[in-house]
Amino acid sequence: MSRVILHIDMDSFYASVEKAAHPEYRDLPLVVGADPKEGQGRGVVVAASYEARKYGVKSAIPISRAYKLCPDCKYIRPNFALYNRVSRRVMDILREFVDKFEQASIDEAYADVSDIVDYGGVRQYANTIREEIRGREALTCSIGVAQNKSIAKIASDLHKPDGLTIVLPEESKSFLAPLPVRSISGVGRKTEEALKELGIETIGHLAEIPGQDLVKIFGRNGVWIWGIANAEERSEVLERDEIKSISHEHTFSEDASDPSVVRNEIDQLSHMVHRRLMRNSMAFRTVGIKVRFENFATFTRERSLPDHIEGVDFIAAEANSLFDEFEDMGKKKIRLIGVRLSNLKETREKQETLRTWTD
Repeated sequence: MSRVILHIDMDSFYASVEKAAHPEYRDLPLVVGADPKEGQGRGVVVAASYEARKYGVKSAIPISRAYKLCPDCKYIRPNFALYNRVSRRVMDILREFVDKFEQASIDEAYADVSDIVDYGGVRQYANTIREEIRGREALTCSIGVAQNKSIAKIASDLHKPDGLTIVLPEESKSFLAPLPVRSISGVGRKTEEALKELGIETIGHLAEIPGQDLVKIFGRNGVWIWGIANAEERSEVLERDEIKSISHEHTFSEDASDPSVVRNEIDQLSHMVHRRLMRNSMAFRTVGIKVRFENFATFTRERSLPDHIEGVDFIAAEANSLFDEFEDMGKKKIRLIGVRLSNLKETREKQETLRTWTD
């Protein structure tokens, strides 16, 4: 059976995160980068919103050139701490929906969902992921679906922003054939020029070249290029790091003074971490909480069991018990609450997914 691989790519991530954090920027052409100083600034564009791209502004061009193209753009300096925080939350959302997951960068990831959904139900499944990210983070993403990682990545880029492109396995080669060779991730300008000198401009042309000839031209990379062009790439979706803990946090829109409000959120967070625990077929031995007060003073507490368990009721009970210590700390308001599971191990049998995506 053909694999079902997703490539999830956040749309104009840095600029979109800024717009989500600052609604006043929502409809403006936005450039993240250095101060343009009326066209005399140094540095480059880190990211540009889709509105700014209409003026020709794109990432990596000099900020002085960007200013000449769009002097009326809103220019802001990058806030990498914010982007990393949002990225972690987005990746946590994705992990709730998939079994095999691989984060490729701060704003993109692969997922192998072959054991969860087939091509008949993958559209509904992918749309649910997009809606979840939009609802929880006010961000859009584009998703490509295909039988391998390379085609899924190419597909995710075709209908940006907020797009979904599904390439059926039997359509893989015909999908690739008319696309320029530059569509292959890793084929840069020099490789493109070298191929063009050989009369090779599309992926279809590239697929017609014998693999040994490409190896003579490009060395070991020739095998990789041939495999992608012929829809034969089969690299696995692999989590880069072993999961050592699972956590979710919530920052209150207004600092909370009512303990019942905090405890309600603890219950919600307990169910969220439990959902991820089940998705990864794991059990836990340690429950922890994080409490951040209005003055940003932050405290953590945890409690360990003699053995690993899986129950959501115990998570909520232990997390609430740990919170008892903080409930009577004067009139201090709470800014953030978090629940964390650690000392994880895989369960013996994979949990059957509770969702049917083929309805």
